[in-house]
Order: sequence, then structure tokens, then C-alpha cells
Amino acid sequence: MNKHTILIVDDEPRTRIGLSRMLEAWNGDRYAIRAAADGREALAILERERVRLLITDIKMPEISGLQLAGTLKNIPEEERPAIILISGYAEFEFAQRAIQLGVVDYLLKPIGREKLIAAVERALALAEERARIGMMEKVVDRELLQTGDTGRPLSDPVREALDYIDANLDQPFTMRDAAARVHLNPSYFSVLFKDEMGMTFSEYVTRRRLQRAKEMLLRTKMPVSEIAERVGYQSAKHFAKMFRQYEGSSPGDYRNQST
Repeated sequence: MNKHTILIVDDEPRTRIGLSRMLEAWNGDRYAIRAAADGREALAILERERVRLLITDIKMPEISGLQLAGTLKNIPEEERPAIILISGYAEFEFAQRAIQLGVVDYLLKPIGREKLIAAVERALALAEERARIGMMEKVVDRELLQTGDTGRPLSDPVREALDYIDANLDQPFTMRDAAARVHLNPSYFSVLFKDEMGMTFSEYVTRRRLQRAKEMLLRTKMPVSEIAERVGYQSAKHFAKMFRQYEGSSPGDYRNQST
């Protein structure tokens, strides 16, 4: 997985180079620092790189900083870069428009190192939190969220079975194993589970396995075959088949599209 980018856009070479040097010294190789001399060059970088933070001058020829920021509205919120606007003028109308565009900060030139770094760290924290929330929304299974929503409390056997499932997702097990764990006849347990959870035992387990797999796909660099094993699938091929059936894509494509 490649590093995210901090993109600096300014048509003044001195400002562009100065900001780049300050961020390179602070960076510690966490982000790729890129610089563009105008809006068109910036758009090209935005199209090919995962930009986490955009720092742009407001007044530039052809495409202004505000126009550039406005183009980001089409990007899904969890993938949208945080924005810091910079200007040599304290103009209220710009500040107003910046707020409407969701700009994190508005800095006046000349920009000192401490002020720049403080603004960058605030903006990156916001962008990371937005990305984290977006990631969790991708991982969440809406069907699982609705399970057990019958208006009455779950019985003790079903609660115990849910704990058993979560504790053993990395192991192969059957409904009979769960029924034995809660000391119920398998047929009765099957009916009880579906009645209280709103889906069969088998479907619930599959969805929980895939939800945990999605978390690992997005949060780790672990190979798909190892993830399959860690969520209880003895065959990576079977795991991929079930993943595609429920998610509409292969595990690898899901990871690539979401990071």
C-alpha cells in the first residue's frame, strides 16, 4: 500500500518550495510531499495519487484554490482530502466560501513553521478520522445490524451461542457444535436462533466471518489466503467464492478499491 500524499499548490515558487521544505523536515517519511505550480497540475496529481491533505493558494491563474477545493466535493467523504487554504490577503469573502467548502484552516502568508505544522496536524487528524469512519461504514454489514431486532430480549442460549461464534471465528465449527455448547437439541436450537436473530445460523456465521475478513483486508497487509484461514475457511478458494457472493467483488479487489 502506497503512502498518502500531502499536496502543496501555489504559483509562487518561493512559497511552494518553502512549504515543501518545512513539511519534508517535519514529515519523517510518513507522507509523500508533492508540489504543483497551478490547478491543472494539481488535478492531475489528485487523479493518480491518494491525497490526504491539499494545501492550496486561493488566488492562482486559470483554476483558483477555491475552484480546486470545489472539485473535491465529488470525491466520497471518506476519501476526500482535508483542505488548508493559504493567501496573502485576509479577505472575508474567501473565508466565508472556504467554510462552505469544508476547509480545515485558512493561513495568511508569510506562514511560519509552527503555524504550518499545527494546521497540518489538525487537518491530517480530521482526514484520518473521516477515513476511519468511512472504513468502518464499509466493513459494517447492514443485515447483521438488524439481527435480534425483534423488540424482545435474546434468550440466554442464543446470547451464549453468539459469544461462542465470535470466540471461534478462526475455527471451523457447525451448528451442532454451537447447539452442544448451549446444551440444546440441534433442531430446536436452529429454530430458536432463526426466530430470535432473523436469519439462519449458517448465514449469520458467514456474515460474521466476512465482516472480520473485511476488517483485516482494510487494516492489515496480510495475504488473502492467511485472512481466509483466520476467519475459519480451510480453502482460500471457498473463501473467495463466499466473499464475492456477499460483497460483489473478490477480496483483493475489495482491498484495492477501499484503500
